Amino acid sequence: MTAKQGEQEVATPIYRRPPALLDVLTHYCPGCGHGTMHRLLAELLDEMGIREQTIGVAPVGCAVVAYDYLDIDWSEAAHGRPPAVATGLKRIHPDKVVFTYQGDGDLASIGMAETIHAANRGENISIFFINNGIYGMTGGQMAPTTLIGQKSSTTPGGRDAEDTGYPIRMCELLNQLEAPAFLARGTLTSPRRVRETKRLMKKALSYQMEKVGFSMVEVLTSCPTHWRMTPGESLRYIEQTVSRVFPLGVIKDVKAAEE
Repeated sequence: MTAKQGEQEVATPIYRRPPALLDVLTHYCPGCGHGTMHRLLAELLDEMGIREQTIGVAPVGCAVVAYDYLDIDWSEAAHGRPPAVATGLKRIHPDKVVFTYQGDGDLASIGMAETIHAANRGENISIFFINNGIYGMTGGQMAPTTLIGQKSSTTPGGRDAEDTGYPIRMCELLNQLEAPAFLARGTLTSPRRVRETKRLMKKALSYQMEKVGFSMVEVLTSCPTHWRMTPGESLRYIEQTVSRVFPLGVIKDVKAAEE
């Protein structure tokens, strides 16, 4: 945008990089949701004034390079183990804000046990679960969240429930446990959806700071490269198909239930 100042046109910025977001070039594929997620996390850390007290935990997979973009303390975890690492960090440093940043193969496959037991113990941590229904970094293999009929490098004819089971709805699965405090699912397919997802993420971090307990926000994102779609097509696919299998919204909110 521009505004006239005398005879000169002066640019008025409509976007500013949040300080917690590092000034580096992205390496992500066009249309990938990780960049938007990094932006939202950076905004929240700055707006909530918790950047200096936050520790992130990243695993293996596309999520592994989150620490190249967010200017906070990070701990690397083995594939699937972020909830266990985050548990240790939070118990040693209860005054810190500890979150994990995980993909679907990491959280719902190799890390299923760590996820369920951290949730069942009600660990006071926040999990941000990036669900793009595919193994992005390792070649586009089927993930636990791959839809029925969806093609991948290991299901070239489409996922068959009789052969490989059904997609796992992690929020609904964890909702069977007593301890979790907040479980919700958002997406990044439009500005409105991005704002809604940011509100869910803020609640997850706020509940941790208030010592309410375990929180997880699942975010439906796209992987245009392995979905073999354009970025626009992949966003429409999430809205029209993926979100029907993984319904958006709050699945559990203990504070709201008490009111």
